[in-house]
Amino acid sequence: MSAAATPLRVGLIGYGLAGSVFHAPLVAATEGLALDTVVTSNPERQEQARAEFPDVRTAATPWELFDRADELDLVVIASPNRTHVPLATTALKAGLPVVVDKPVAGTAAEARDLAALAEERGLLLSVFQNRRWDNDFLTLRRLLADGALGDVWRFESRFERWRPQPKGGWRESGDPAEIGGLLYDLGSHVVDQALVLFGPATEVYAETDVRRPGAETDDDTFIAVTHASGVRSHLYVSATTSQLGPRFRVLGSRAGYVKYGLDPQEGALREGLRPGPKWGAEPEALWGRVGAGESPLTGGGTPVPTLPGDYPAYYAAVAGALRDGAPGPVTALEAAAALDVLEAARRSAHDRTTVTL
Repeated sequence: MSAAATPLRVGLIGYGLAGSVFHAPLVAATEGLALDTVVTSNPERQEQARAEFPDVRTAATPWELFDRADELDLVVIASPNRTHVPLATTALKAGLPVVVDKPVAGTAAEARDLAALAEERGLLLSVFQNRRWDNDFLTLRRLLADGALGDVWRFESRFERWRPQPKGGWRESGDPAEIGGLLYDLGSHVVDQALVLFGPATEVYAETDVRRPGAETDDDTFIAVTHASGVRSHLYVSATTSQLGPRFRVLGSRAGYVKYGLDPQEGALREGLRPGPKWGAEPEALWGRVGAGESPLTGGGTPVPTLPGDYPAYYAAVAGALRDGAPGPVTALEAAAALDVLEAARRSAHDRTTVTL
């Protein structure tokens, strides 16, 4: 962007975890974007937003934002899941491009309806699947592109935590309208990554459990996906894992790749760090290993440098799309394909059967 170009003005709806930790800092760090307004009805969060971004305006309701839609160039929806579809619909009908946090909707049909509305209006609609820019995911894509593993047969992906006490809140609500639970929360990430890596799903099998006393929705879930490519993905999301497994274990005809530990970017953002030099870098001690016939935990395989994680690339791509009209970095139709899998997983777990897509 030239120095003379006017930054695109962004309205952010929601200033909880997603809004304050992910979206606001990344928008503010992106050349060509300016965080204009934060919408939250919580006075403490309004004060927090103004303290962190002194030039930002605040509003108590989304309708205050939509009343001056002509002053904005993009709306980011980081509010609770149940509000994603109605708010995105209102924003698109107001003529505003939209970024929606995942999951974009509760069903694939709703996601496709939103995609159709955006196309009809000629507007950007992108879904914030930030973990396509995790360090381990970027590294694995490079290994696959280089053919380092041969033909991949099995992909294991784990997003596991040890949180034996429920926190409460809408993410852990048993009300179906809230679209809570790990299947749609962390599951949105691991399913999206599997589809990006290995293509469309043909069969889905899942097990969902409510393990913790007082928990209302799934907190320990397993999803098995058979891809049209022949790859089998085994995906684990859990809040009840007392010993964490490898983040990725990828087995191919030539070699395997095993990587432990989560990408550091979320932790850095939570600590108040902001994108800059060496952002997303990882120490050598945490690098994954590529090898065959031995365990990485006993020294088997060769350490592979982890590429830096790059969450800032998401909003850079959004800004580029708004400037030149290119497709957004994650489309609603891609998100709908992931929701097809999540819906099939829910049916599979309920009916104790394999679902064919």
